[in-house]
Amino acid sequence: MASAVIRLIRRPAAALLVARSCRHVQQLSLHMLPGGSVCSNPARELTRLLPRASPYQMWSRSFASENGNLVDAVVPFMGESITDGTLATFLKKPGDRVEVDEPIAQIETDKVTIDVNSPEAGTIQKFVAKEGDTVTPGTKVAVISKSYPSDMHVAPSDDKVVKDAQPPSPPTGAPQPTPTEKIDKQVRKEEGSTKGKPKVPSAATPPKTSPSEPQLPPKERERRVPMPRLRKRVATRLKDSQNTFAMLTTFNEVDMTNLMKLRSEYKDAFVEKHGVKLGLMSGFVKAAVSGLQNQPIINAVIDGDDIIYRDYVDISIAVGTPKGLVVPVIRNADTLNFAGIEKEINNLAKKANNGTISIDEMAGGTFTISNGGVYGSLLSTPIINPPQSAILGMHSIVSRPMVVDGNIIPRPMMYIALTYDHRLIDGREAVFFLRRIKDVVEDPRRLLLDL
Repeated sequence: MASAVIRLIRRPAAALLVARSCRHVQQLSLHMLPGGSVCSNPARELTRLLPRASPYQMWSRSFASENGNLVDAVVPFMGESITDGTLATFLKKPGDRVEVDEPIAQIETDKVTIDVNSPEAGTIQKFVAKEGDTVTPGTKVAVISKSYPSDMHVAPSDDKVVKDAQPPSPPTGAPQPTPTEKIDKQVRKEEGSTKGKPKVPSAATPPKTSPSEPQLPPKERERRVPMPRLRKRVATRLKDSQNTFAMLTTFNEVDMTNLMKLRSEYKDAFVEKHGVKLGLMSGFVKAAVSGLQNQPIINAVIDGDDIIYRDYVDISIAVGTPKGLVVPVIRNADTLNFAGIEKEINNLAKKANNGTISIDEMAGGTFTISNGGVYGSLLSTPIINPPQSAILGMHSIVSRPMVVDGNIIPRPMMYIALTYDHRLIDGREAVFFLRRIKDVVEDPRRLLLDL
């Protein structure tokens, strides 16, 4: 009986009749034969009837519509001004167990890095997208199975199984050559091939190069990698800034003695009360706020044929991260004290380095402070961060001989630079602004007395 069934299944038409005889529609798997036949019996029952070398292969797949077991992990909303991103890396592998809202991939955009989280707890069945793909909000990245992986039938390849061909054995009746005859034939064959080939010199002479020909490094010592989206965005904005603004930079130097003394005297009490260290950046932010209030044109911006004066002060702080430069914003810096500014700076710096800073925390800003001194920069000309009109550059503190009350004594000095848009800001306002920062930093008591 079994042999008769097998002979029927080997024929497509007969296989259709056998498949239609199946009645168990309650099973969870759907199995199809290449001839178009459908059977709802378990795959193992029908597989036993098929011979191993049968060209008709089985295909098994679980559908989310049947059991609701599969869910899709998609790219989330990335922000108002971000339309797409690059799938930078996968944090998990197929088969890994994930929890609800656990990151499984990272999307790199022009401004921030966004996580793709798992919508359900389960197991990663497969990844739909690949690293380096450009994705948009709603793009499916992975398929999550809400249950642990179970036994599943995998479709074999459609390629035919080809057995390794074995060389035919010589006829048993033919006489076998002796070892001596084999050696003689081999020697005669090698002598014939040697006579037919021309002689080749033992060592090839290297090609001569002219003395004027440049010696370029080998290509094997170069590496070409795709530019990250954040770096591309930074490059575009900086070049647009150079092409748009009439940038001019003015310099001054600041004696840091009093601010450093203030920090040294009150740093322990400051940490005890506010839970954050007292740094030098808060002093420069307060000085910049005072300078912007005294010179409102520095806080303004050109918009077409108009000038927009902003009666609030949002200070952007340039932060260098492993992925590139980001500029988080301290909102309403004119209303914050030293402790509030230090807390906000620490919070934004941690988010920037961890890659968790949001777009809203970097949007806006009316004035930027860039502290290249943390890297040892002595002097620089910073580039304006559009759509602002000026940027302050801080630098390293160096002990230099200075003349104080007719005496030459060492002082901790810092060069400061202000780059401004000369279309809007004249040199007079720029110098007055930088002078105000110098006065406040050198004597912080001016802030208390409003001088």
